[in-house]
Amino acid sequence: MANTISRRLTLLQLVCSLQAFFISFSFGHPLPHPGHYPVSSLIPHYYAKSCPRAEQIVASVVQKAVMKETRMAASLLRLHFHDCFVKGCDASLLLDDSGSIVSEKRSNPNRNSARGFEVVDQIKSALEQACPKTVSCADILAISVRDSVVLRGGLGWEVLLGRRDSKSASLSGSNNNIPAPNSTLQTLTTKFNLQGLNEVDLVALSGSHTIGLSRCTSFRQRLYNQSGNGQPDFTLDKSYATQLKSGCPKSGGDNNLFPLDFVSPTKFDNYYFKNLLSGHGLLNTDEELFSKGQAKTRKLVKEYAENEELFLKQFALSMVKMGNIKPLTGSNGEIRVNCRKVNS
Repeated sequence: MANTISRRLTLLQLVCSLQAFFISFSFGHPLPHPGHYPVSSLIPHYYAKSCPRAEQIVASVVQKAVMKETRMAASLLRLHFHDCFVKGCDASLLLDDSGSIVSEKRSNPNRNSARGFEVVDQIKSALEQACPKTVSCADILAISVRDSVVLRGGLGWEVLLGRRDSKSASLSGSNNNIPAPNSTLQTLTTKFNLQGLNEVDLVALSGSHTIGLSRCTSFRQRLYNQSGNGQPDFTLDKSYATQLKSGCPKSGGDNNLFPLDFVSPTKFDNYYFKNLLSGHGLLNTDEELFSKGQAKTRKLVKEYAENEELFLKQFALSMVKMGNIKPLTGSNGEIRVNCRKVNS
């Protein structure tokens, strides 16, 4: 059994490396290599000497977690997104409340919904045994997300590494920087632009909603009172709305779960975009990209709906870009021993 898992992990890493090469080749601009970065920036294979099995250890824990619960792939992906949009990709989201820390887990986007922390704990514990005080929690998130996407059928990418962990959290940043599920396209575009991400990144990264679940409270407004007039969102397919109402009443059932992609909720594919074309986007932020979108976002939704390979390649490129949002490097931050608290 152990040999089988080891072979699968080796294959996973090989697939990711090959996919990263073909992504860069197809788009005409190679993913950066170590020599292209200043000393303080992120690079591939950062742990090649200090912890050569780091990525294999992460992959092992992630594979077991996703095999146990398919939803975990989406949960880990969401953690990375919600972390990077607040103070950069520095694992600030993972910090629990303490004397000096007010946890980002308390924020509106994360309270009662952010999950997967136990999996990160398991990864960190395994890495601390193999390579004490070496691999950051921020890098754990970045690697685990790539592996999660590949395990659900998406393309891999070469993860740039070398992030360090924040010694602080920002509850206000979490509340203000992460787009709410009822955000308009203007709000989405603005909040992505503030992170150095453009409309292509916005649409491609929204495609992460091809896997995972959402709570009733996140889309109830669309079903019953979209514009404050007691009417549902006119862009929502009527039969789909009726189906959703059966499990998401006007009151109560806030935590009832629904797939973000009702066609293939556990497969990382382009059905999310196909759903938008037919009025089957679950969240307001989803449908805003097409039914209420501008010419550029509408065009991208159509292109990704028609060409799955195009979407998967751009998603990988945009994930690398998002993972490079204001990382702590060099002597900034620290390498936490426990991802839930700063080192004493």
